[in-house]
Amino acid sequence: MLELRPNCEFCDRDLPADSELARICSYECTFCSQCVDELFNNVCPNCGGGFVSRPLRPQQAHREGVSLISQPASTDRKHSPYSRNDVEIFSATLASIPPHQR
Repeated sequence: MLELRPNCEFCDRDLPADSELARICSYECTFCSQCVDELFNNVCPNCGGGFVSRPLRPQQAHREGVSLISQPASTDRKHSPYSRNDVEIFSATLASIPPHQR
C-alpha cells in the first residue's frame, strides 16, 4: 500500500493525501509537480525513473476498511540528500531517454 508521503522530498512543499500536485516514481519517491517538471525533467533524482501522478485514496470508506480513515497517509517527512546541482547534472544525463527505456 502506498505511504502517501506528506511532502516533496526536494522543496519540502506540503503534499497532503488529497493533493493533485504529488508525483511518485516506482519506488514511491515523492515530489511536487513543480520540481518534477521544472527541475527534474521527469527524472527521479533518486533512481532515474519517471514519474506519475500519485493516486488519491478515498476520504471515506465506500467498502469497509478502505479509506484514509482506516489507512491514513504517512506523517514521516522525507528529504532528498542531493543538492540542486547534483539533481540538475543527473537529470540532464537521463532526460532525453524515455522513462520506459532508462
